[in-house]
Amino acid sequence: MEVLKFILSFWWLFIIGFIFFSGLFTINQGYVGVITMFGKYQRIALPGLRFKIPLIEQVFSRVSIQNRSVELEFQAVTSDQANVYFKSMLLFSVQNAEEETIKKVAFKFIAEKDLMQALVRTIEGNIRSFVATKKQAEILALRREIVEYVKAEIDQTLETWGYHLQDLQINDITFDKVILDSMSKVVASNNLKAAAENEGQALLITKTKAAEADGNAIKISAEAEKEAARLRGQGVALFRQEVAHGMSEAALQMKQANLDTNVILFSMWTEAIKNFAEYGKGNVIFLDGSSEGMQNTMKQIQALMLKPAGE
Repeated sequence: MEVLKFILSFWWLFIIGFIFFSGLFTINQGYVGVITMFGKYQRIALPGLRFKIPLIEQVFSRVSIQNRSVELEFQAVTSDQANVYFKSMLLFSVQNAEEETIKKVAFKFIAEKDLMQALVRTIEGNIRSFVATKKQAEILALRREIVEYVKAEIDQTLETWGYHLQDLQINDITFDKVILDSMSKVVASNNLKAAAENEGQALLITKTKAAEADGNAIKISAEAEKEAARLRGQGVALFRQEVAHGMSEAALQMKQANLDTNVILFSMWTEAIKNFAEYGKGNVIFLDGSSEGMQNTMKQIQALMLKPAGE
């Protein structure tokens, strides 16, 4: 009997210990536990070692409050009936770890797959409705506008689910091959047009600069020629002034010496012949060496010397 009592006592201790330890559970970091009693929400359990009433309370779910991501691939149609293919990444999370938020997340959907299906379809629907109002040529430049439109439309819906949209990245936007080929041709033609315009502008600038340079060169040359002509005129005038001064002095000296002033003319004539011989480009000089010819020449020189300056 004593042995039987001992065995029964040990068995009851084992059952009590088993029931007690079955009430212990852990919640990992980044999760919040949801406790129910007879199927009704009771409380939340924060990360760590926790205790629930054995056989009465149950851990209904463990809600992750970490960021989660999902990749999306879907098709949309523009207002001009062009197919657009999107590849995007969705980043979302539970709004916070408060009790009311955790209750929304825990009981809004039957299972995780139902949440993901609703979330993905909502994102796709919003993007499709936006793309349907735009033309194919506008889509590539509207990545930011698409993201902002989706966030504005979906944030309120996600809030009722207890979630928050952290980020939506559109990684790739493609079209049908026919559209891509036509877009490439348009880009190529625009590039050729821009290159032709740039080349024409460069040629116009080059010709304009060349014309300006030629005009400046002509202007400088004309100014230089004008200055040279002025200097030549001044030189000739000074030369004539010096010649006249010299001849006047020579004539005065010869007159004082009772010499014939015609000797000066004869000297000028011989000097001219000498210059002809030294600087003339011809090979032959024809001169009348007779006394009559010399007298005629002297008379002509005298006539030039006596001729008034204004005639």
